[in-house]
Amino acid sequence: MFRSHAPIAAFTMMGLLACVGSGRTVPTEPPAAAARKVPGTGQLACFNEVSPIPCPSAGQPFFGQDGNADRRALSLQANADSTVTDLVTGLIWTRAVSGPLSWDEARMRAAALRTAGQTDWRVPTIKELYTLIDFGRGYFSTVAATSVPFLDTTRFAFAYATGERFFDVQLWSATAYVATTMNNDATVFGVNFADGRIKGYPRFEPGSNGRVPQLMRVRYVRGPAYGENRYIDQGNGTVRDATTGLTWQQVDDGTPRNWRDALAYCAALDVGGQTGWRLPNAKELHTIVDYTRAPTVTGTAALAPPLRASSMESYYWSGTTIADGPSDDRYGKAVYFAFGRALGWMEMPPGSGLVQLIDVHGAGAQRADFKRGNPAQFPRGFGPQGDEVRITNFVRCVRG
Repeated sequence: MFRSHAPIAAFTMMGLLACVGSGRTVPTEPPAAAARKVPGTGQLACFNEVSPIPCPSAGQPFFGQDGNADRRALSLQANADSTVTDLVTGLIWTRAVSGPLSWDEARMRAAALRTAGQTDWRVPTIKELYTLIDFGRGYFSTVAATSVPFLDTTRFAFAYATGERFFDVQLWSATAYVATTMNNDATVFGVNFADGRIKGYPRFEPGSNGRVPQLMRVRYVRGPAYGENRYIDQGNGTVRDATTGLTWQQVDDGTPRNWRDALAYCAALDVGGQTGWRLPNAKELHTIVDYTRAPTVTGTAALAPPLRASSMESYYWSGTTIADGPSDDRYGKAVYFAFGRALGWMEMPPGSGLVQLIDVHGAGAQRADFKRGNPAQFPRGFGPQGDEVRITNFVRCVRG
């Protein structure tokens, strides 16, 4: 569980409240016309189940993955006023992060922030915060010395935590989980740019009965809201999101597949007389998560109608490979989103000796699964929270 709050690059409260320079800096305003676009993942390369490969052509194995379909680096502009502008979303970010704050403090202090002389800073939603993740550069290894953040550190301040858990550098979002995780803990989603994941984090220190706030950092944002949907049921088994321009398979076929087979399924799909389908990349898939829904609260997957899931406990593959693990198996996993509960094997209640499969990270979490293998090799999951290993996950294809 998250405990460490070691110092990382941060701005002081004096810096938070001060305008930058002598007033000569002109704040960069967001390009309104680009406010609703989906930014790239940064992943320009292609991969098989174990290593980089030349990007395949149609009809070849592994065709249709992130590096085939997108090939866009992130478009970030460092400004002279200690901010960074995303030229795709139009969002403007603070270059630095705050000191350790409770979730309530993080939201309250946004109103006092005066970076670049602006007064409309806010804590980003989870969809806004995730736009910054960069799967083209990140690598989560066993130690900080061989790891690379999933973030453009030439434009954003970043430092790993000190100590054994160097990856405890999670950032708050403004998005609370509608259900609870772990031991019935109130939960807020955050992004960890050290390990390339979205997880739900407890608002309060576990075991404190809501008396001791959990402390994490925050990177503030301003500009046009990002992450809304305008779905159009096209009446032929497809749904178009008018916000992003993407067209989605309305319901998955109910068959879990490994990553290679998931790519092949989308490449061969014909729905509503339409071909040219592919696995969505991680950021595209994230656009359809509905954080107002969760199986234990709404009895549904975290997915808004008219999109439907064959199972409310669905994990869906993306076409994005995540560099993760030992060097000899660096490319053996791909990103998925939990549209149902993000399950893990944990001792619950703590100290009971009873290991149970529970919701450890929340519906809407983004984790990673092995592209191939046998889930029976992981009877108690993988990682410190025992993340459930399925290897065969559901598939929802996209086009556009």
